[in-house]
Amino acid sequence: MFSERLKQLIPYTAGEQPRDMKYLKLNTNENPYPPSLKIEEFLKSCDIERLRLYPDPLANGLRCALAKRYKVEEENIFVGNGSDEVLSFVFYAFFDDKNGPLLFPQFTYSFYPVYCGFYMIQYEKIPLAQDFSININDYLNKPSCGIILANPNAPTGCYINLEQIKQLIENYQKDRVIVIDEAYIDFGGESAIKLINDYNNLLIIRTFSKGMSLAGIRLGFAIGNKELIDALFTVKDSFNSYPVDMLTQKIGEIAICDEEYYKIINTKIIETRQYFSGELIKAGWEVLPSKANFIFVRKKGLSGKNIYLKLKERGILVRYFDIEGIKDFVRITIGRQEDMEYLLKEMNNSFL
Repeated sequence: MFSERLKQLIPYTAGEQPRDMKYLKLNTNENPYPPSLKIEEFLKSCDIERLRLYPDPLANGLRCALAKRYKVEEENIFVGNGSDEVLSFVFYAFFDDKNGPLLFPQFTYSFYPVYCGFYMIQYEKIPLAQDFSININDYLNKPSCGIILANPNAPTGCYINLEQIKQLIENYQKDRVIVIDEAYIDFGGESAIKLINDYNNLLIIRTFSKGMSLAGIRLGFAIGNKELIDALFTVKDSFNSYPVDMLTQKIGEIAICDEEYYKIINTKIIETRQYFSGELIKAGWEVLPSKANFIFVRKKGLSGKNIYLKLKERGILVRYFDIEGIKDFVRITIGRQEDMEYLLKEMNNSFL
């Protein structure tokens, strides 16, 4: 009844969404602040008559707004239903086994090996340094069909600066694509978008879910050389030519134009992350340096699972990964200042 492909699939495991009680939810890296209020104004005045029509398959209005914001051309932008769909199209369009495995870090976004399984792409996990940083030299002089790096990385939060990215691109094969997944770049890092005009094989993936507080609408985009973007349109139009609905396109357009609002709320998250990290370090926790809206922490003598379970008993959800090499850690999303003060109090009560 079922295909051999299906039998071999190992699906992605999302952060839990329990319904048994009300939790302080710090396990899925959602932005704790609401999206732009201009979106609410649009939804209240939206003409529902428009919903009987198909959306613009090219998302021209949204792509125009994105192009203006990031100082590129519309032809350099592709949009899809969340960065996960965009990533799926990327894996299909650019990676195969002809030149070797796909390279990505040992500990990174766990959807990457899932897509490799879905599209039957061989991959190689490159070990992180002892401090969990990425050494770009480890990706050079290896047979490979491409490279994908989350920057900042997940779940560690560690960041690669632009000079390192440039060094990687300049020393890698020019006919293979390097993907930089910038889902968390709005929380302190510097985007590599400015490099796309210099490197034809560089593709940047972004999302509205984190920095723009819009995880609920599923909207993501890619920025890169026109040839790469055209390839993504070919994949999309071979799968679903109307992927991003009319409301989502318009909401994304409004959000991308309200840059000042998002600077304010994301600066708050950065400040809260710095405060919370500092307090944990004072209390004897190891906190990896993070440029994301989460931190990756552990404490000597405690297992990550024990930390996770004790906090869950107290109505607080954090993320635990039952993976050898990071079992001592938990990933904690940065919420509002009062959320993190409450969590700090509970951690001190539970683990001191």
